[in-house]
Amino acid sequence: MFSEKTRQELTYLLGEKLTEAGLVSSTAESCTGGGVAYAITEVPGSSLWFDRSFVTYSNDAKMQMLSVDKYLIDKYGAVSEQVVEQMVAHAVKYSEADISVAISGIAGPDGGSDEKPVGTVCFSWYNARGNSKTQTYNFVGNRQEVRSQAIRLALIGLIEIV
Repeated sequence: MFSEKTRQELTYLLGEKLTEAGLVSSTAESCTGGGVAYAITEVPGSSLWFDRSFVTYSNDAKMQMLSVDKYLIDKYGAVSEQVVEQMVAHAVKYSEADISVAISGIAGPDGGSDEKPVGTVCFSWYNARGNSKTQTYNFVGNRQEVRSQAIRLALIGLIEIV
């Protein structure tokens, strides 16, 4: 888990970078349950550079709110790079944002498999100006630790993609 100070430093840095670049962000979150948006909105004035968050915990929510293709969920699973890539692109499309992060994972303690163990989290970062990155990480720890690590990495990735 990372400290409150580290989270605040990351969110302030993100706000500075977005403001300098004239960009607005959004998030599309599943396993983090809005934790990235919460961290961002802890910063006073974040409404100038943060538009909205889509908390799409269920597969139905992913399909209804972000138009994730059911075929992708059925074929690859909700925790997949294919799904988070569609989540992030649509988070920008359905918001006033220029950049976004999408997160879907297995925080535990249950729900893992041999192929996708607990701690598996897929991320996709997207900048409408042309940059994108998608990656899967395997975090170690309990549910709270996995979620905390995912929030931290989501913020770092947003900073990098600005």
